[in-house]
Amino acid sequence: MSPENALCDLLAARRGIVCAVGAGGKKSVLRAIAAEHRGRVAITGTVPFLPPPETLPADRFSAEVELLGEQLAAPGAHRIVVFGRPAEKKGRWGGLPPELIADWHQRFGFDATLVKADGARMRWIKAPAEDEPVLPPRCDTLIPVMSARALGEPLSDRIAHRVPLVEHVTGCRVGEIFGAEHAARLLASDLGLLKGAGKSLVRPVINMVDDDERLALAMRTARLALEMTSRFPHVLLMRLKSTTEIVAVAGREPDAP
Repeated sequence: MSPENALCDLLAARRGIVCAVGAGGKKSVLRAIAAEHRGRVAITGTVPFLPPPETLPADRFSAEVELLGEQLAAPGAHRIVVFGRPAEKKGRWGGLPPELIADWHQRFGFDATLVKADGARMRWIKAPAEDEPVLPPRCDTLIPVMSARALGEPLSDRIAHRVPLVEHVTGCRVGEIFGAEHAARLLASDLGLLKGAGKSLVRPVINMVDDDERLALAMRTARLALEMTSRFPHVLLMRLKSTTEIVAVAGREPDAP
């Protein structure tokens, strides 16, 4: 694995429709993939999303569906294309129907289409509601995301979106410390961040691993999650700020002889 392709390979994001769910870094993960990728990449959402900053060179199209399709069909100057519908909230773009994203991925010849597939209201963890995540009918890779900053904090709506659902999935109660065992359940549960995964490849990310204490907690979370499910081979521990840093890759322990 060459260094310039490490992230795309580790996240199984070279080809197909790649969806990010969860909280604490979905936009950053998708932006990092797009920046590293060497093919033609689309960034969009099935839910409202913030387009990447202008520092990411891209063709940007915000229009209603009929005009949007015409714009995407025209030759572009950049290999990265960002598209969505206009939204009332300043700075945000509206999401697109999941079936349309799947169709346009094929029609317009993207190597990878990167999709924000749920929202978290700027919290560090979340559990999905009944109608979440909003995944295209074909999702090749699912990337569940959570923030290491939630670890060691009391469970509340300060750190979590949909707190009652987080309680239900993890067993952590409001006011209790949200620990590695709770975070692992959230990563490994079909009611948590594996919801809707189906046959997709799954590649979790724990973001905001900013110091040694968070590294230890995140590593314990990853190890516990790997014991709880066989749905993913490893968990990426990352620090996504102005740069992209893979802090560690927590893989499965080799079988004892």
